[in-house]
Amino acid sequence: MLNKIFLILVFIGVPISVVGSLLNWSSILMFAIYCLTIVALSSFMGRATESLAVVMGPRVGGLLNATFGNAVELLISIFSIKAGLIGVVLASLTGSVIGNLLLVAGLSFFVGGIKYKRQRFNVYDARHNAGLLVFAVVVAFVIPEIFSQNMTDAETMSLSVGISIIMIVLYLAALLFKLVTHRGVYQHQDENSEANEQEETPEWTRKKSLIILLLATIAVGYISENLVHTFHVVGEYFGWTELFIGIIIVAIVGNAAEHASAVLFAYKNKMEIVVEIAIGSTLQISMFVAPLLVLISLLFPESMPLVFTLPELTAMITSVFLIIILSNDGETNWFEGATLLAAYIIMGIGFYLL
Repeated sequence: MLNKIFLILVFIGVPISVVGSLLNWSSILMFAIYCLTIVALSSFMGRATESLAVVMGPRVGGLLNATFGNAVELLISIFSIKAGLIGVVLASLTGSVIGNLLLVAGLSFFVGGIKYKRQRFNVYDARHNAGLLVFAVVVAFVIPEIFSQNMTDAETMSLSVGISIIMIVLYLAALLFKLVTHRGVYQHQDENSEANEQEETPEWTRKKSLIILLLATIAVGYISENLVHTFHVVGEYFGWTELFIGIIIVAIVGNAAEHASAVLFAYKNKMEIVVEIAIGSTLQISMFVAPLLVLISLLFPESMPLVFTLPELTAMITSVFLIIILSNDGETNWFEGATLLAAYIIMGIGFYLL
């Protein structure tokens, strides 16, 4: 029933989004239409990812979901850099990190925890991700902030480029480690989940799933780009600042596909994919997307250094340590989810009042 509703929303929402953007309809109305259409499209991305996860395994399925979800944000950020909106790009990157670690993981742990007393996932993956999160956010993001205080703009940019190249290389090495050289070495032993996976058949074939993922990503990318143009009017109407829009609104809407998919997988007790979406996506944003944007910005008149504001850095660092402490045992429950959501709401209030 819900799938039929989403199907109707896609077939109605996508054409209306195109027509409305061409005819310059009310920004408030288009904001609502764009958001509903993105949520509907995200359900198809979730179903395609679930089918791929059955065929190709949870790590690859989760990685594909994160990649297709972040591709949308990458495109929006490139257009924003071209327009000189460096602050909004950095704010949206911050929003993606805290959104994935606190909102996505929090909602998933909470929804899954209501249905199941305890949910388990690969503890080795959790520890591996913990080290990378500390490196990406605490080491690679903090060093430019501190060192750049006594540097010129040119020196700060050189430092940012150097760090960006190192982060991209290490991220690719991490993928090689998890998916090639050490694939299956640190296997999660859960007889029940293994039995379920053997019995489960994918909803769609691999080819159909990949085509739907690609088409949905293109549609979400087009709608998201138009959605960005409504933020100024919507912000004035609701009294939202640019910082709040970048960190909270852009991050939530831009990652709607990942949010919906992760909660769906948690409800089905597929925590391996949830962790890969929530934490894997954060690693991809911080170690690949952000550094790549720094390098791409060199092609435009105004380049983007990897320097965040103190509130943004503080929010990301506290999010990283909170998720590490709660997930390092390889188990989750609804209370841990509630704790993450509470932290996200606190940060949301803080950024709203800034």
